[in-house]
Amino acid sequence: MAFFDNFSKKVQDVAFVATEKAQQVAAVAGEKANAVADKAKTEYEMASERRSMDKNYRAIGEWYVSTLEGDAPEAVADIVAAIKASQEKLAAYEAAKAEAAAAKKAQEPIIEVTIEKDAEEKAPAAEEPKEPSEAEETKED
Repeated sequence: MAFFDNFSKKVQDVAFVATEKAQQVAAVAGEKANAVADKAKTEYEMASERRSMDKNYRAIGEWYVSTLEGDAPEAVADIVAAIKASQEKLAAYEAAKAEAAAAKKAQEPIIEVTIEKDAEEKAPAAEEPKEPSEAEETKED
């Protein structure tokens, strides 16, 4: 019996050690998961700030180009010319789109529908009451 007592003690010790190791592994995994989540959150916040900054830069650029009267300074002349060319292309596309829509509308056939009521049409006849059957007559008696 000493063998079984000793064996059960060793099994308990191994189970205890395995439980401790599992808890340690779970703690490490939890820490790594938190680190990954924190990193993802930081990356998201950085991307959000970049989008906000780009939006603000775009607003400044649009304002600057709209205030230019005549030629742009040499440093940004190429960029302003490209923007104006793009604006002209967009205007041409919008005009072509409007022309295509107008042409399509002009080609659509006009369908007229008229409904005439026949003056001689009779109103539907009212149903005549049915005569009670023999079974119904015997019920009433």
